[in-house]
Amino acid sequence: MNAAPRILAVLDELLASAAPDERGALWHLAEPGRELDANLVRLPAGAEVGEHQEDVLDVLLVVLEGRGSVRTAEGGQPLELGPSTVLWLPRTSRRALAAGPDGLVYLTVHRRRPGLAIKPPPGPYEGGEGPCMLDRVCPECGRLSQDPAPVFCSRCGERFPER
Repeated sequence: MNAAPRILAVLDELLASAAPDERGALWHLAEPGRELDANLVRLPAGAEVGEHQEDVLDVLLVVLEGRGSVRTAEGGQPLELGPSTVLWLPRTSRRALAAGPDGLVYLTVHRRRPGLAIKPPPGPYEGGEGPCMLDRVCPECGRLSQDPAPVFCSRCGERFPER
């Protein structure tokens, strides 16, 4: 049986119904069997998503409201973001995102992340438990960060708890 197209969200309505101080992922694509992930993210005025690198996926970012900038690792001029700006964030690119004085609302879209898989460690098994990585799991969206000391989630922009 073929899947039927359907409307999943009306972004203007989602934004209008969200509390004014609500931040982070306001909506995410959660349909079973999908091959895409998408997140509607709101950053308040002056908020930042710290420098990070996505090693596996390209990300498309579409600005819906507000203004901000993206700083790249190359140290060039920040890329200015405003309503209707479409930004491509290629995998392996380092970047940091900053909201302007009125905040920033954007939609991200990327391939669905492969599920986490438990693989046996290379070499002979020496026993013991693996390290706990709960401090690297985003409290908002559940993404496991590849960064050993994450500050902001690269998926939804939520700040990790202080250590």
